[in-house]
Amino acid sequence: MKSWPKKAADAIGGGLFLTLFIVFVIQVTARFGFNKPLAWTDEAAVILYVWIILWAAAFVVPEREHVVFDLLWNYAPRRMRQVMMIVGNLMVGGLALCGIPASWDYVHFMAREGTPVLGLPFMWVFFPFVLLLAALVVRSAWAIRQALRGVGLEAELRI
Repeated sequence: MKSWPKKAADAIGGGLFLTLFIVFVIQVTARFGFNKPLAWTDEAAVILYVWIILWAAAFVVPEREHVVFDLLWNYAPRRMRQVMMIVGNLMVGGLALCGIPASWDYVHFMAREGTPVLGLPFMWVFFPFVLLLAALVVRSAWAIRQALRGVGLEAELRI
């Protein structure tokens, strides 16, 4: 059973994707049906695409479904997998944590600039990147906690 935050994240991701689909249909209809391309649809599609990718990576796609290189993981003994999980998550979470302040400064700085057609502040275009970094920190901390408890260290042959 999904928790309410997971349901909310999935609903937001689905809503973003549905909005992108609607914008795409409008774009195709205007361009090929009426021979009147709309500039705002191109811009909205690009912004929505960025949001969907970053939102899904941060909140929708479970860690076990991300692309991984697990050749060494599958053949390492359990204790080595525990060390690998802790060190790997320390690196990912630590780098994400280090990147949050500078990324937020940039995103906040970009509030003064707007997109060419819609005039949407670039802060809102790039904001999901900061959310992704924060989610990486939280996920990494959780994975380290789980590794210290010995959870999630099974070798899986993925095909």
